[in-house]
Amino acid sequence: MHVRILGSAAGGGFPQWNCHCEICEAARAGRRAQPRTQSSLAIRGDDGPWFLVNASPDARQQLETLVGADRGSDESRAGPIAGVLLTDAEIDHTAGLLLLRESGTPVHVYGDAGVEFALRRGFPVLTMLERYCGVQWSTLAPGHATELDGSSLTVESFAVGGDAPRYLDGSGLELEASGLVFRDLTTDAVLTYVPGLARFDDEIRDRFAASDLVLVDGTFWTDDELPRLGFSTRGAHDMGHLPLSGPGGTIEALSALPRPRKVLVHINNTNPILLEDSPQRAEVIDANIEIGYDGMEMRL
Repeated sequence: MHVRILGSAAGGGFPQWNCHCEICEAARAGRRAQPRTQSSLAIRGDDGPWFLVNASPDARQQLETLVGADRGSDESRAGPIAGVLLTDAEIDHTAGLLLLRESGTPVHVYGDAGVEFALRRGFPVLTMLERYCGVQWSTLAPGHATELDGSSLTVESFAVGGDAPRYLDGSGLELEASGLVFRDLTTDAVLTYVPGLARFDDEIRDRFAASDLVLVDGTFWTDDELPRLGFSTRGAHDMGHLPLSGPGGTIEALSALPRPRKVLVHINNTNPILLEDSPQRAEVIDANIEIGYDGMEMRL
């Protein structure tokens, strides 16, 4: 299994266009922090093509990194991916679908039934895409392994908490984010990808423990990160993310798991772990947890 982090930042990217916090300014100055695009992943099995996991608004530049020797086709208009898998219906994970409208074939999209509803009724990117290149939708049933076409990979979704995107406020739709477990049937390698983690229960702990690699939500350092900076009235938990630090935080939970390799993704522009000389970053590394970055590659 070959994994490439295409984007490691949370929504808005890093630095965020309208943010002048210390961390964003450090990235703009080219000191102590490196810019990052919005959260997305590319994965391929030991055999078969690349798949895109979450289609960020930065999809065009991210997909360019896959074009080349691994393209998989000599056709002049062939894309580098065989499909897109979605963990949720958030704008920063789905707006990039519209950038795929030039595809010469229908875009194969996989996701939860609630995600399909959201992307047809609340933010109708699937409906719009159908009028350009077409869409082939495959529903991922939680707890059921689905084979990815032309690949040695299977994928299984599971609920990780959170709520529906804000554009669905008032719709009455109950929609949790999903984690995705990828298994390579050729090598038996297991990757679990959870860019949005709202809880850490026994099921999630067991899934992480059974993985070779987990790529997990590193959005916020503390629960009050945004309110303290005056950027929002909502804390990490309110936004569907466990904070990294403190009792019950993600660092504590991951530190108790000896087996998987652990890498943080979906890191918000306000999170001090982005500063290469910060004590918070040192705490993460001391806990044997890695901080993902754009272009990071892993083979299992």
